[in-house]
Amino acid sequence: MSEIKKVDETIAAGGQPTPEDLQQLAAEGFKSVINLRFPDETGFLSDEQQQAEVAGLKYAHIPLKSTEADDERTAKVLSELEALPTPVYFHCGLGGRANALALIAFATRNKLNREEVLVKAQELGINTEQPSLKQFLESLS
Repeated sequence: MSEIKKVDETIAAGGQPTPEDLQQLAAEGFKSVINLRFPDETGFLSDEQQQAEVAGLKYAHIPLKSTEADDERTAKVLSELEALPTPVYFHCGLGGRANALALIAFATRNKLNREEVLVKAQELGINTEQPSLKQFLESLS
């Protein structure tokens, strides 16, 4: 699993966890996992939902493309997040999409303006060119 970026006490993001990583996340106090990967991606954990539930984690799977923004799916992620116990671990393959969506969720919940989102992105080392985040930032302009 890649480096975990903690956006705040309730939201963190990173890359694809192994079954052992899911156990570790639960041991660290995480309550939920949101998987943003498509099943045909290399390294997709086909039994991840089962593995997460065995670890005691709630699970949501909302695939997002890494190459294009999708307002509908982004809204679905934010809606799903509202129903999940926190802290939540967002993940994709390497963390790009997950970091972007975690930051969007944080910014939406805290009603951040564009400048505040850019500062937080820089602070966390999150790529603002990720399509979902780029589109979100444009909507704040």
